[in-house]
Amino acid sequence: MTAPGSYEELRNELATRHEDLSKRLKQIAEYALDNPNDMALETVSGIAERASVQPSSLIRFAKAFGYSGFSEMQRVFRTHLVESGANYKERIRSFGRDEENQEDTRNIVLDDFINGGIAALDNLREVVDPDKFEAAIKYLGKADVIYLAAQRRSFPVASYLAYAFAQLDKRCVLIDGNGGMFFEQGRSIRKGDALLAISFKSYSPEVVQLVKETRENDIPVVSISDGVLSPLTQNSDVCLEVEDIEVHAFRSLAATMTLALTLVVALGRQLQE
Repeated sequence: MTAPGSYEELRNELATRHEDLSKRLKQIAEYALDNPNDMALETVSGIAERASVQPSSLIRFAKAFGYSGFSEMQRVFRTHLVESGANYKERIRSFGRDEENQEDTRNIVLDDFINGGIAALDNLREVVDPDKFEAAIKYLGKADVIYLAAQRRSFPVASYLAYAFAQLDKRCVLIDGNGGMFFEQGRSIRKGDALLAISFKSYSPEVVQLVKETRENDIPVVSISDGVLSPLTQNSDVCLEVEDIEVHAFRSLAATMTLALTLVVALGRQLQE
């Protein structure tokens, strides 16, 4: 087996093989993609402690993907760190301040959320694949009806998209699950329609199941989620990646709503053409 030579190749390999990995190796894969800077800079023992695994598991993980050992895999993460500059999660961590040393602390939380939003938007520019975005617009544009599915934190995004698509005179249905009728609403999806699903960690089981069932029925699925290991990614025709990082134990929707608005404008232009 040839070991992936770049971070993107390794990332794709982790996504492709994720479901076949053991529970412990899945845990390491998820930690690695969430914390690439730690993987690049920390020692084996340090990473093992943070990921709550044994150091030997990290070596086994590296060998499972064709590397001679952990050091060889770590070089891939180090190269990625050098090429990409400061990871935006690290930038978020740097926003923390000692409030006791601040003369005026009234705007500290506001500033942190603003800076977090800026970092998330900068990251969005880097992670959205133009080809995937164009494919998503084509699926949505061809659909007779767009069904929108989201729960919990993602629901405001789906609700906005339902409003915006209606303004474009594009037929759409918001699966809101009123009265516990989530799956009953989802079963109305027919050939010629498309499902646009949105979910982030911890993923909504209802949305994940609906995405899987819809895809199995050969109906196009476009999703918005937070990475290649998302269960939505595995069962979608196109998955657009976005992540609003946690600040003060909350996640905003700045980048996600920006992506949603971009979808609306791009779809509107296609419909006009």
